[in-house]
Amino acid sequence: MRLGAASDVTPKFVSPSDPAAQWTGAMRGPAFFAYADNYLIDVKFGIIMDVEASRAIRQAEVGAAKTMIERTQECFDIKPERLAADTAYGSGANLDWLVNDKEIAPHIPVIDKSKREDGTFSREDFTFDKEHNVYTCPAGKILKTTGRLVNDGETLLYLASTHDCKACPLKARCTPKMPARRIPRSIYEEARDVARALAKTEAFEQSCRERKRVEMLFAHLKRILRLGRLRLRGPRGAQFEFTLAAIAQNLRRLAKPMARPPPAVAACVASASGSVQVVWRALVSERHSRRSDWSERQERAAPIFE
Repeated sequence: MRLGAASDVTPKFVSPSDPAAQWTGAMRGPAFFAYADNYLIDVKFGIIMDVEASRAIRQAEVGAAKTMIERTQECFDIKPERLAADTAYGSGANLDWLVNDKEIAPHIPVIDKSKREDGTFSREDFTFDKEHNVYTCPAGKILKTTGRLVNDGETLLYLASTHDCKACPLKARCTPKMPARRIPRSIYEEARDVARALAKTEAFEQSCRERKRVEMLFAHLKRILRLGRLRLRGPRGAQFEFTLAAIAQNLRRLAKPMARPPPAVAACVASASGSVQVVWRALVSERHSRRSDWSERQERAAPIFE
């Protein structure tokens, strides 16, 4: 198992006894060394299809999701039609892998920081022309790109003409502090647009509701199985414990429908209660008959005592 190379950032602290563990403060408390437990779950039945241990950072968790999807397809010939996850999995590269490589519908919120809060035009106010590879601003001017990747190597910059922006009546609402407007666009923007479109559907809302089963399984790990602390060290030890916990959760899920009493028990109880009622009625009728016989004897013996 390989847990390295998830990030180029040098860890702040390294555990002397378990160097692969990640120093994290994700629990909003004192930081500690930990591993991340990743599940691939069939939300319809609540069954864990695969489990993968990783370092407790976003890049490693996204890589674990890819590993589980590929491994499930290879072992069971099963590929999900849609994948529901939180915003941590909404990076452009991951969405592109799901949409174009695996043809899986991503029911994942997109990591998007293009929305402006200062009242100026956001990127969604500009129209993209895929055929000519240009943006058109609200004033009808063209923004072009040189094709050079910037920032993280996944972004293109579309620049407007300084001459057009200087004479534009909408400059105060578009780019009040810059001589010309710039629009960043990810090279994975088409996959991101697919995820944005799916986020407006009823199926996406259903996936968000079904994700509660996923969070419930993680809560059971700590509350019921008491897996708040690992007993084994190293990546293989974490994988071993996480796999055993997933097996236990699947067995608990399987035992629930099998533990229901058979319907024949209810029928037996009903028939037994009916027989009791019949016997009780027979006893009551016999008592009435004895009383009537005794009264007849008294009537016959009455003349003798007179």
